[in-house]
Amino acid sequence: MKIKLQKLGNDLGTTFPKEILDKFNLKEGDSLTVVVMEDGIKLIAYDPEFHRVMAAYKQGASQYRNAMRDLADG
Repeated sequence: MKIKLQKLGNDLGTTFPKEILDKFNLKEGDSLTVVVMEDGIKLIAYDPEFHRVMAAYKQGASQYRNAMRDLADG
């Protein structure tokens, strides 16, 4: 599905088709989290718990970098 960025004042924004809004139960005023990935971006419904978990991961990932690398290698 293709959506287009549009100028909104000094910012850029987009609209989402009704089918997407309905599928993910999104409505005006809801917040989304933007996750930057290696191959693009991912939008997910805002979840305060997600931010807490990601902060803990980042702290652990930097503190235990070698152990995380070993786990990733299998």
